[in-house]
Amino acid sequence: MLLAMYLQVSLLFFIWTGALTLKICSFNIQSFGESKVAKPEILDVIGKCISRCDIALVMEIKDASGKVFPQLMTHLNSQLNRKKDQYKYVISERLGRKSYKEQYAFIFREKLVSLQAVYQYPDQQEEGEVEDSFAREPFISWFTSSRTAIKNFVIIPIHTAPEAAVREIDALYDVYMNTTQRWKIENIIIMGDFNADCGYVPKKKWRNIRLKSNSSFVWLINDESDTTVKESTHCAYDRIVLHGQNLVQAVDPKSVKIYDFKTAYGLTEKEALAVSDHFPVAFSVISGREPSPLSKSPKKRARKKTSSASYSTGALPAEFPH
Repeated sequence: MLLAMYLQVSLLFFIWTGALTLKICSFNIQSFGESKVAKPEILDVIGKCISRCDIALVMEIKDASGKVFPQLMTHLNSQLNRKKDQYKYVISERLGRKSYKEQYAFIFREKLVSLQAVYQYPDQQEEGEVEDSFAREPFISWFTSSRTAIKNFVIIPIHTAPEAAVREIDALYDVYMNTTQRWKIENIIIMGDFNADCGYVPKKKWRNIRLKSNSSFVWLINDESDTTVKESTHCAYDRIVLHGQNLVQAVDPKSVKIYDFKTAYGLTEKEALAVSDHFPVAFSVISGREPSPLSKSPKKRARKKTSSASYSTGALPAEFPH
């Protein structure tokens, strides 16, 4: 009911402004490393998927050498017609409890958004707990844009450990609280591979997950969706969750999509699975004026740029199909 109301209002706003959009997507590129970069046909599909976004969260990067991701960025940039359309990126340190490590990365179109600050969530083992909350703690990024209805927003990425999905999704509420206390920003996007379906999160467990039971969080990908490539599975693993009334009202409701690259590029299931076992998910934020007519909250002053994480930045196309 809340989602339907918000999206109906945001549709009216979208019609009223007639504005352009900023496309934001999330893509788990299953085991992205040297073998995929070395295959031009796979790299080409990955590049096409990412190039449909203005901001792209990429997960499951396995790049111990630190050379693979820059190769992806070089490939993406080489496909651009105009140098001013190039993308930059920010990438986390390698994350994981033991020898198995992954990285998060954000690719963003420099002329549309700026990276204000980042920090690695300080995931600590609680007293009495066997381990900390996350296998791969969120790498939180604060973006600003002078062109969007929402000038400041934060993205919290997550790739949960499947066997601990319930606990990790619930713990994202703590990450949200930590982030808003740190940066005093109301517009929060939580997205990634939640593993939020098909046995990993039984229906009876949802009531214990604060991110779901708290009505101030709006889920854009519903439980009936299928974000998997395999024809034999039907699971809504990948999710997008919003917090902040102004942010929700600035979302184009028609833009919430699961991008089926298998069908789009005429791939067989085997060829598609060589790219990833997940489809990208995406939505768009309206560019232009602030959504003031409906529910304007007092403006808060942005804090000075800060960063407490070890990360790398680099330079790289744009637009998710509606």
